[in-house]
Amino acid sequence: MSSTPHTGPPSKPAAGAPPRPTPMAERVLAPDLARGMMLVLIALAHVPWFLYESPAGTIMLHPVDGNLADRIAQALTLIVVDARTHTMFGFLFAYGIGQLYARQRSRGTSPEQARRLLRRRHLWMLVFGAVHAALLWQGDIIGMYGLIGLVMVPLFLGRSDRTLGIWVGALLALGALAAAVTTIMALAVPGGSAAVAAEAQRISIAEPAYLLSAAIRVAQWLAQLVSGLVTLALPAAFLIGVLAARHRILEEPSRHLPLLRRVAVLGISAGWLTGAALALRHVGVLGLPSGAALSAPHFYTGIFTGVGYAALFGLVVHRIAACGTREPLPVRALVALGRRSLSGYLAQSLVFGPFLAAWGLGLGAHLSSWSAALVALGTWLLTVAAAFLMDRAGVRGPAETLLRGLTYR
Repeated sequence: MSSTPHTGPPSKPAAGAPPRPTPMAERVLAPDLARGMMLVLIALAHVPWFLYESPAGTIMLHPVDGNLADRIAQALTLIVVDARTHTMFGFLFAYGIGQLYARQRSRGTSPEQARRLLRRRHLWMLVFGAVHAALLWQGDIIGMYGLIGLVMVPLFLGRSDRTLGIWVGALLALGALAAAVTTIMALAVPGGSAAVAAEAQRISIAEPAYLLSAAIRVAQWLAQLVSGLVTLALPAAFLIGVLAARHRILEEPSRHLPLLRRVAVLGISAGWLTGAALALRHVGVLGLPSGAALSAPHFYTGIFTGVGYAALFGLVVHRIAACGTREPLPVRALVALGRRSLSGYLAQSLVFGPFLAAWGLGLGAHLSSWSAALVALGTWLLTVAAAFLMDRAGVRGPAETLLRGLTYR
């Protein structure tokens, strides 16, 4: 990457123009396609939490047992999904911030107004996350991204490429060191602490009293807010996203094909290799010493895999554009969901909580890994269909409409 940001030819409208929302027609295809597709991985990552009657092992929240179909579902989730989706969305979240800031500045909005707009948006995301956690889901990520935006934007949005690159390298180095230390400690002191921690995450889901479950959810969500910054994975993905947006990597993939190919191949390969080792350990194929010891490198390589997924969708969009034809129907449907990703994400909780948790219908007690994965896929397909119908009708997602109204006033 060059050291000079590429934001397109600047226009010279009146300085201090009020911020305006981005019209749907001006949105970039690749980030929305990626968001729409990644929501299925979000669903697959979250649904194992609701198997609250199945004892969790030392690897994520996957049950310790199951039939062949369950083992296949667990292995695929560990390789492709777990510890990958949050970093990809962190990258896309930062990319969207870079796009929003560049567009507002090109329309004549002052830097102070644009930053104030971002601050207001991130504060409301924090509120959205708190309400989401209190009502439905302690694993909410909306508030976490809002907090990261509040912290990272003032610190890094206007910094040079060199400064951002140094910080990315430092965060990745610290993350690698933390993963190595955690792995060594897990090997030196093997035990069931990981399984205990996994079961603790299910307390609110297994609690039949709704008000008590809400209190537990809020406490767990507050702890997760802090961990999202401390683990360094999301801040690193955030800074990479800011750099990528500055150079219009996903808007202009044809200018960055070698970079996109390297990032996609190397990033996805690194994560899938560690995920495969963890999956083989979990299903009992490999007699590796400690599943908990493998979890730390698996989580760390998720940074590269998440960014690799985003690069892959940039390549897909380039291929579609090179064909010179209209996007096929599945792509248009996924893009429609990506443009309503906040609503699609919240819709998953509206299904999982009331139907699967003990405080709802409690159906999660009767599911196993493979059947829970089918519930996740079915829920995601419903959101794809609903988003596509809304797109054809020219209707924005309800959550996006509310957040835009609160942000732009």
